Amino acid sequence: MSELIIWTYDWVPRGPRGFVRDLRLRWACEEAGLGYSVRTVPFDGRETNHLSRQPFGQVPFLNDGELEMFESGAGLLHLARKNEKLMPRDPVGEAETVQWMITALNTIEMVTVPWWFLEVSGEEDNGLAGWMGNRLDQLEKVLNERDWLAADRFTVADLLMADVLRVSKVRSSGDRPATAAYVTRVTDRPSFKKARADQLAHFVAAEESRSAAG
Repeated sequence: MSELIIWTYDWVPRGPRGFVRDLRLRWACEEAGLGYSVRTVPFDGRETNHLSRQPFGQVPFLNDGELEMFESGAGLLHLARKNEKLMPRDPVGEAETVQWMITALNTIEMVTVPWWFLEVSGEEDNGLAGWMGNRLDQLEKVLNERDWLAADRFTVADLLMADVLRVSKVRSSGDRPATAAYVTRVTDRPSFKKARADQLAHFVAAEESRSAAG
């Protein structure tokens, strides 16, 4: 079996640490027991230094033997197809998982990320607040009725949705107890804790190396 290689930046500032999206792929591999290694591209010059692998200069991207792919969502779907722990093999369970993965990316994250950017940039009139609040309120209704999004168990859809929702400013934007309990339940899994700790350790080590180099 070919080794999975997850690519991320060699270093990032402190703010994004623990949220860089290679964590999603690390987490999925930990859940499924898939062996992997982590390699890096330089953060400095990232806009142009790996465009042949990722045309927008982002991370993560993934190697699986001769297969090369970018975008965390695409990588998660690829990993889910390798192991039933991440996605059921029956047609209904698989369809539910895929639809909720796309929901996390296209319906929730599509509004939470620009909303967050406006918030941290000090925008006084964040016109996306109402839109995001409506989406999160609708999701709260769903999570009031179930513990997991698909197939009555943890799947990669929960991994992805929880990673979108765990951003502190998003969590604190309203009173949604079912959503809060859901994020806690998903991120309390040992696989998430290990993936996050490994990513943080990676960037702390990089910080120490940069400091030592002056």
